[in-house]
Amino acid sequence: MQWAHLWPLLLALLLALPGAAFALPSYDQVRANYVASDAVLLDRHGEPLQTLRVDLTRRRLAWVPLAEISPALVDAVIAAEDRRFYSHAGVDWLALMHAAVHDLLSGSLRGASTITMQLAAKLDPALKAHRGRRGIAEKWRQIEAALVLERTWTKPQILEAYLNLSSFRGELQGVGAAAQGLFGKHANGLDEPEALLLAALLRSPESHRPVVVRRACALAQRMRVHVSCAQIAARARAGLDAPYHISPQLTAAPQVARRLLKPGMQRVTSSLDAGVQRYALAALRRQLRLLEAQNVNDGAVLVVDNASGEVLAYVGNSGPDSSARFVDGVQALRQPGSALKPFLYELAIEEHLITAASLINDSPVNLVTPSGLYVPQNYDLDFKGLVSARTALSGSLNVPAVRTLMKVGPDAFVTRLRALGFDSITEDGDYYGYALALGSAEVRLWALVNAFRTLANGGVWRPLTLTPRSQPPPGRRVMNAAAAWIVTDILSDRGARSVTFGLDSALATPFWSAVKTGTSSDMRDNWCIGFTPRYTVGVWIGNFSGAPMRDVSGVSGAAPLWLAVMNELNHGGSAVEPAPPAGVIARRVTFARGIEAARNEWFLPGTAMQHVMPKPAHGAQPRIVYPRSGTIIALDPDIPAGHQRVRLQMRPRRAGFVWSVDGRRVAAHDGETLWRPRHGTHTIALHDAHGTEIDEVTFVVRGGAAADAGGAQ
Repeated sequence: MQWAHLWPLLLALLLALPGAAFALPSYDQVRANYVASDAVLLDRHGEPLQTLRVDLTRRRLAWVPLAEISPALVDAVIAAEDRRFYSHAGVDWLALMHAAVHDLLSGSLRGASTITMQLAAKLDPALKAHRGRRGIAEKWRQIEAALVLERTWTKPQILEAYLNLSSFRGELQGVGAAAQGLFGKHANGLDEPEALLLAALLRSPESHRPVVVRRACALAQRMRVHVSCAQIAARARAGLDAPYHISPQLTAAPQVARRLLKPGMQRVTSSLDAGVQRYALAALRRQLRLLEAQNVNDGAVLVVDNASGEVLAYVGNSGPDSSARFVDGVQALRQPGSALKPFLYELAIEEHLITAASLINDSPVNLVTPSGLYVPQNYDLDFKGLVSARTALSGSLNVPAVRTLMKVGPDAFVTRLRALGFDSITEDGDYYGYALALGSAEVRLWALVNAFRTLANGGVWRPLTLTPRSQPPPGRRVMNAAAAWIVTDILSDRGARSVTFGLDSALATPFWSAVKTGTSSDMRDNWCIGFTPRYTVGVWIGNFSGAPMRDVSGVSGAAPLWLAVMNELNHGGSAVEPAPPAGVIARRVTFARGIEAARNEWFLPGTAMQHVMPKPAHGAQPRIVYPRSGTIIALDPDIPAGHQRVRLQMRPRRAGFVWSVDGRRVAAHDGETLWRPRHGTHTIALHDAHGTEIDEVTFVVRGGAAADAGGAQ
């Protein structure tokens, strides 16, 4: 007896057996459980902002409805896989019997699987072929499942799910990914050659290109479509041989997407505002184009809501035009320059070391540090003499900031900065030295913006968030509310700021705002951070490589971008100046010798004054200003030892004071003297007229020794 004659009898027996109960999912369940390999980041209002691949095991795009799939592909797939798809009830019995004649002798039953049967195997893992082969029993279970599926699904639903769940080539799964990855098109734009190639790939996705082309050509002949093999071959070379690439469909917030989107996620709602995010990104790109000739390639923008701490815009770089588009400028460590000064002055005011009206000497100062002599300069390379703390901070004068840090102490300032969230400042005060007043430590824009937001919130610190909050978390008071308000008032004072920046600059908003710029050494980093009562905006401009910019300051680089974003947030409206908190005292102050114009000033209780005058020089205790402790003096071998001298200097000068070197008294002339140096470590002391030691320093002399013990000349 031939097996072909035996097959109908076996089939009849199988049909008489009780069928297994298949619990296949519904069409709606399959749609609901479908997870693309790309997750979508939504803004706070549900608007899509960014797509990001989170599943690296396969490449799936969004589910494509049948109505959005090219009819050419639908026709080609039906012709290639299941010609009688619309006429059978899940199983093509005629095709199955024809296949049995060829396959039954081998002990397996392959081929003749309808689209419905193939879909059933995709929906139930137990129905998948074992090592590419199915026995008769496995085939029968697949048949039963297909019959169940046809009774619960419509034909369009079956075809749609099949095209979205089938693998086409490599990791490309689903018609959306196949169309984009191989041909750079949406599924509705596929033409006939492309449709024929995709249909030919379904049977064997990893076949070599010539094999796929032969199948597609044969399918074209069978379908009698007017497509030549040359056209199919050309399209195959372009699509199958080249590495496939699927570009993100949305690219407005890649840095936030990488922080929030994880495997298994489909749609995540962020705190971002799509309008603010897109405006900040566009404004950054415009500003970088304007600064391109000055060697500026990169930037970042951060916008936060003061009350909630929700981030409304997070632009880590300018995108494809950035010098390093995978670097996140919001989180990158950079030197803040003068942007840390507000927190230094706030601490000094809080500790009653200064007031906003206190006079600070803006004059040259030389400071000895472990790395050498530190000589701070002002932005404009000019010195203003005696200025008030208000003028010094608003005008971003460097020397007064260093003098203020000398009062506060580097360790105390480091402690305050850490409390403000600057977790990158990990060393003690001695490590950073007095240069910390001018931003020698590296910080993140993320932390810097939140520190300014803390000022805006009266000294109460709360963390930022990239996801919406129902209510802000409990705050932690870091700064005295009254001192924070006084510094905020200084930062909003465009008159005091005009000493350095003029009255009409990019820092002058048409509404109330407080703002500070910063530029690091060699113009490598450029900042502008400021706030209104509702928003805080921070901008960084520079180069991720660390290359210096050319002639770019905070006012010309970051400030115009800051101003543009602030204007967009306020839409030309008015931000109301915050009222002073309890404990702030207003006084009318005048300044001696017309150092500054009379004005209304704010003070903490116990620090108020009405007339400000310089401290008399005779009232100040003299100190050794040169040499300073730690100084290393090198003797010049080309100058005779007997001719070399070191000038011992005190400030202020005081007649009658006495010097001693290594315990030996040295005569002084008008408070200063010349000392003949000798090799070794030495201690210099300064004594008053009564012999009381006032100051002492230790320093080192290197090189040849003098002929004798040294002395005044």
